[in-house]
Amino acid sequence: MSALMMGNRPLVKVDEKVAIVMEQFLRLAVHCGMPPEDVDYMYSDGAVANKVLRDGDARVTLFTGSQHVAEHLVVDLKGRVKLEDAGFDWKILGPDVPDAKHQEFVAWQCDEDAYAFGGQKCSAQSVLFAHANWIAGAGILERLRALAARRSLRDLTCSPVLTWPNPKIKSHVDEVLIIPGAELLWGGKPLEGHSVPACYGAWEPTAVMVPLASAVEQDNFDIWSKELFGPFQVVIPYTDGDLPAVLDCCERMTNHLTAAVVSNDVHFVNEVLGSSVNGTTYAGYLARTTGAPQNHWFGPAGDPRGAGIHTAEAIQLVWSCHREVLQDFGPVAEDWTTPSAT
Repeated sequence: MSALMMGNRPLVKVDEKVAIVMEQFLRLAVHCGMPPEDVDYMYSDGAVANKVLRDGDARVTLFTGSQHVAEHLVVDLKGRVKLEDAGFDWKILGPDVPDAKHQEFVAWQCDEDAYAFGGQKCSAQSVLFAHANWIAGAGILERLRALAARRSLRDLTCSPVLTWPNPKIKSHVDEVLIIPGAELLWGGKPLEGHSVPACYGAWEPTAVMVPLASAVEQDNFDIWSKELFGPFQVVIPYTDGDLPAVLDCCERMTNHLTAAVVSNDVHFVNEVLGSSVNGTTYAGYLARTTGAPQNHWFGPAGDPRGAGIHTAEAIQLVWSCHREVLQDFGPVAEDWTTPSAT
């Protein structure tokens, strides 16, 4: 809709697994008055779409998806790409632990960020850096374990995973568990008693704890910081003196989309915000990584190709460009003569 509002005629292509949903949305738009000729819609796999974009010399492509495909498109389309790509998104629970009511809210928000819709959100909470005060004093892990246990495929609070089948999920979970000191906190098994086709995933909400000392090692970092687009998160405990190492981990992540700093300590919040680059960052006790309202910018940062959505600025950035038209109709002064050559 943003492309249309800026006067473009977009070609729309979404993942073939959910293409029928976008088709129904476009049919709704036509029913509500959108001229059908204003949008082209394509059912295809990624390879076919890539060829159409390349051969058609697309002027700009807004891409949401994996970093691997994003980098491929940048080359094929000669840089004419805006990226609102997947993110391995972090949340930091600060050293200040609030009252019991706020603790309950923080735990609920963590559960929602990590596991709602089966974790299939580009802004999902992928890693939780939990201060020791939250683990020992507030029992955040016990709260999260109990909240995860409430979820069920019967009421769709556990969701089928569209892009990661169970063997692929298990392989990644096992790989993270090999990291020295890693521990399975909850989940780690396929869901049972369902008819979800094997080409999709059906997996319990899962969390693996990784010690910070192991997490910072590059070989281990490359393993646990891989995004699993499903109901999985990494939990990394830390203490007061560990914040620089935590912030270093946040900086080394390749996609800087959303982040959350759960703290009302202004000095702590400012230190984290001043040392990070995520495009959409929430701060305060009620901070989250998902559920961005439509009244503020949502998009990655730290990359000039980064795209935004929601705001007027974001729409102009992606679907328009600066153009200068200078009008000079005269008249020429009556006493003007041709000057000397310069």
